[in-house]
Amino acid sequence: MPRITVLPHEELCPDGTVIDAKPGVSICDNLLQNGVEIEHACEKSCACTTCHVVVREGFETLDSSEEKEDDLLDKAWGLEPNSRLSCQAIVKDSDLTIEIPKYTINMVKEIKG
Repeated sequence: MPRITVLPHEELCPDGTVIDAKPGVSICDNLLQNGVEIEHACEKSCACTTCHVVVREGFETLDSSEEKEDDLLDKAWGLEPNSRLSCQAIVKDSDLTIEIPKYTINMVKEIKG
């Protein structure tokens, strides 16, 4: 069974965690099923960037992102070359290490607004 290592996030997972992930299930759903309450404002329909994660290890084991996801990622806060929308990235049989960015675009708007 693959594992997802979640690096520490101040609010969602202060000490970080390691979870047993279900292959064939998105990173987002794996996190939610294991108590990591990642934001997903569009209810995982690939219509926002609130579930953005940076895949620090195992990025190459994920299927490539599709154009719609790439277009949305261009708007994500803290975008990196190995960024993915966790609702679209399906776990396979390999371990992953992910970092949840400190802010989402929703949070940035709330802070500035």
